[in-house]
Amino acid sequence: MRHPAARPHARVPVLGLFVLALTALPPPVAADGRSARYEWVALGDSYTAGLYIGDPRPPLGSASRDGCDRTAGSYPDLIGRALAARPTDKPVHLTDVSCDNAAIGNITRERQQPTSPVQPPGGDPDGWPKVDPQLRRARLSDRTDVVTVGIGAIGLPFGECLDLTLAHISCAAYYTNPPEGVEGLDAKLARIRDEYNRMLGAIHRAAPRARVIRVGYPAVLPERGSACGGGPTRLGPISPADIDWLREDALKAMNTIIRTETAKHGDRYVDLYTSSVGHDVCTPEDTRWIEGICGDAEPFWPATIRGLPFDCAAIGRRATLLHPNAREHANAAPLVEHAIRTALLER
Repeated sequence: MRHPAARPHARVPVLGLFVLALTALPPPVAADGRSARYEWVALGDSYTAGLYIGDPRPPLGSASRDGCDRTAGSYPDLIGRALAARPTDKPVHLTDVSCDNAAIGNITRERQQPTSPVQPPGGDPDGWPKVDPQLRRARLSDRTDVVTVGIGAIGLPFGECLDLTLAHISCAAYYTNPPEGVEGLDAKLARIRDEYNRMLGAIHRAAPRARVIRVGYPAVLPERGSACGGGPTRLGPISPADIDWLREDALKAMNTIIRTETAKHGDRYVDLYTSSVGHDVCTPEDTRWIEGICGDAEPFWPATIRGLPFDCAAIGRRATLLHPNAREHANAAPLVEHAIRTALLER
């Protein structure tokens, strides 16, 4: 869960503009005047994009790459293929604009600075051009039929807890009674709630006919912090007490906020947590669905990134930074697919 750094706007490659122009074309229309396909838009952060678990989309070397690190192993991509293999009454066209490091504000109003470490322009992860808010990139409209959105985790202090632990400071104590000028956890969650409510309102205004599906976060952390055992392939030196605090007071609390705000807007919530309990980052490698600070990833993904205090190459791993692996995306895909199919039947 990395944090983007700001830089001046850079020029978008010509081919990238051409691809964006193609996506702006209206969907095909059938002889009876109705759309010949359903339009599904996927919005979200790295837990939606897939990061390192399949071939990059767009592919490596493509001028249309945007630094957002979407892959062919992500649950939107898996669902897109499943819908093509087992079609609904009309084809479903996917527009996926999810992006690593996206915050809630990057969905609706704030441009984002992608920071992909994979073949960045000029070798600088800050060399990517800024991208527009995801609602604008996806061109939501009254033609949009379904919107899925998975966002919010970057607002929680997972990375900061690692830094605090390395400085011998309790993360729970620090964010429960924060120093002056530091946003405590209660304030973070209150901000997430407000931003979430505004975001859902903006999605409904931009796509007034769309069914909106909100995807929660999986069981990243063990149900008992004492079961973790530490090490770079898990949560490093973070203490059992801080693990329990992050699970209960941060992750579960955020999922509750997401579920509550989703219900207020009359939208559908997809629970990924329940099905993934017992497959957290601290379980054995053959059963875990979340990779640790260091973990297994495709060869294009680096072993270290800016801000990580160690190089995962030392243990033959890559910098996976507490993200879902292919098994968790395979778990999420049928759950979200079911919600999409149900939403389309309701139209």
